[in-house]
Amino acid sequence: MATTEILHVAGARPNFMKVAPIIAAMEARGDSFQQRLVHTGQHYDENMSRVFFDQLGLPRPDINLGVGSGSHAQQTARVMEAFEKIIVDDPPDWVLVVGDVNSTLACSLVCAKLGVPVAHVEAGLRSFDRTMPEEINRVVTDQLADLLLTPSSDCHENLAREGIPAERIRFVGNVMIDTLLRLLPRATEAGRGLLARLPCGPRATQRGYALVTLHRPANVDHRAPLAEILGGLSDLAGELPVIFPVHPRTRARLGELAETSQIDLIEPTGYLEFVGLMEGASVVITDSGG
Repeated sequence: MATTEILHVAGARPNFMKVAPIIAAMEARGDSFQQRLVHTGQHYDENMSRVFFDQLGLPRPDINLGVGSGSHAQQTARVMEAFEKIIVDDPPDWVLVVGDVNSTLACSLVCAKLGVPVAHVEAGLRSFDRTMPEEINRVVTDQLADLLLTPSSDCHENLAREGIPAERIRFVGNVMIDTLLRLLPRATEAGRGLLARLPCGPRATQRGYALVTLHRPANVDHRAPLAEILGGLSDLAGELPVIFPVHPRTRARLGELAETSQIDLIEPTGYLEFVGLMEGASVVITDSGG
């Protein structure tokens, strides 16, 4: 039986949770698939990359492009330049991209120009807000992809409205839920362990706590909205502990804007720890879709 060679692309943390169950499912059908994993390096911080591979049981990447940070144009261009060489030197049968990050768009563009088929997992999601970089990535990737794998029925409506032929669309469900269900028992334990180590741990265990993440440019790149959000979180901290794993793009701006001593700022956590914290939280405040 002939095998199909799949080249998976992962660039940022949400990608890792999505690609993990796909790789595992294909490994279970080893006679049908050969797999390689490319990590573009879009998330390069240790706590934002390697720990996720360890916790999710992902194999080490076969290729790490190491593109790092930069503007959207710079990052997309670096991924395209590095990824093109991979495809030219050893073209796969299919490239599988997930989500809506810059790496997703960049690798899809390379494949479209080189004639390599692309499958897009999580196709068809829309915010209908073109000021979001992710929305541009979603719309363009879906126009380029040969196979669009959707997480929900409304995605089919979005794609049909944009002129995508029905024969290119398949409903597959939300692969992030596969990862969540598989790892929830371990996550519960990890979250409790992390909470116990935090200074606010005893108070949070007794009174409950709020869990916060912020990373979108509209919220963290401009002084006025970020200052307003921090003020609201400080007010909330008077009622119950506020635990805030701080995204690197956000931490650089916090000290300039407001007093944050009432908020428990911690380093980014692994997947297991964060899901465990979320499970035990009284309220979750986030601008993250994943």
